[in-house]
Amino acid sequence: MTDSAKRSQAYTEAGVDIEEANRFIGRIKDMVAGTFTPGVATGIGGFGGLFRPDIQGMEAPMLVAGADGVGTKLKLAFLFGKHDTIGIDLVAMSVNDVLVQGAAPLFFLDYFATGKLESGVAEQVVGGVVEGCKQSRCALLGGETAEMPGFYADGEYDLSGFCVGMVDSPKVVTGERIAEGDVLIGLASTGPHSNGYSLIRKIFDGSGLAKDDIFPGTDRKVADVLIQPTRIYVKSVLELLKNFDIKGMVHVTGGGFYDNVPRVLPEGVAAEFDFGSWPMPPVFEWLREQGDLSWPEMLQIFNCGVGYILAVDKKDEEAVLSSLKELGEDAWTIGRVVQHAPGAEQVVVNFP
Repeated sequence: MTDSAKRSQAYTEAGVDIEEANRFIGRIKDMVAGTFTPGVATGIGGFGGLFRPDIQGMEAPMLVAGADGVGTKLKLAFLFGKHDTIGIDLVAMSVNDVLVQGAAPLFFLDYFATGKLESGVAEQVVGGVVEGCKQSRCALLGGETAEMPGFYADGEYDLSGFCVGMVDSPKVVTGERIAEGDVLIGLASTGPHSNGYSLIRKIFDGSGLAKDDIFPGTDRKVADVLIQPTRIYVKSVLELLKNFDIKGMVHVTGGGFYDNVPRVLPEGVAAEFDFGSWPMPPVFEWLREQGDLSWPEMLQIFNCGVGYILAVDKKDEEAVLSSLKELGEDAWTIGRVVQHAPGAEQVVVNFP
């Protein structure tokens, strides 16, 4: 037994394996370093991460911060034994949020907590976080791995993430200039992303499907469809912002269309959507049928195939759609901005 092992033996007997934690950190160092951008000014293992942002060409740099988790989608990761993409979800939920205000993500920090550290599982999770950071061009600047015996059920863990981005103050996207006559463009989601999973799990549990069955309406396995990671829109939207006046943006998360869209609408206007103006992925058709839900209920809970929404001037509509296609995004005009009738909701969905 090494001196280090002897010193930590009492803690190990209590259920915390310091040696295993140190081995885990050693294995992920190179992987994490692969996300480092030029602004990173520290290595891995310090008490805090140092970052030196490039503010050249900015009039008044402003930081934008966000924090989020993955919610009960984790339960399916445990059930399916699939941990390599859940970290992408973790990054996506925060970077897509700061993106709404026009901010480019600078760095990300993660928190991984479990009852007993299984380094193989933890390494897969961090691998997903690394992939998410690469997709969003931000550095995984630091994080925390917490082993807490007796706090979590065997084989389970929890995740949270924190992102800091930056935008030049004159270019902050607030939504305040959204006006009647603007068009609403929806960007395709990859599925439910990381929202509505308490209901998804309930529906799945009663469906009779197994994780390796083929999901209805697709040629993919159930586990792959239900655990599909959240799409990260950072690269495409930041490129779009260079060339177009995007008046407002919405990350469609928990609360669906009805709760998220009003967050960026100024007083006096409402958003009117045409249901059916975008293709509905099979997973949402299945959830509606199996859950005996109406489409208004679905749009209150899920993104229903639209993960991100842009508000643009009508004159820019076709050019924005063309650019999004070139950037690899599936996108459609799904609605418009109209005058808000006093006392009415700010989101109206026209059903056939």
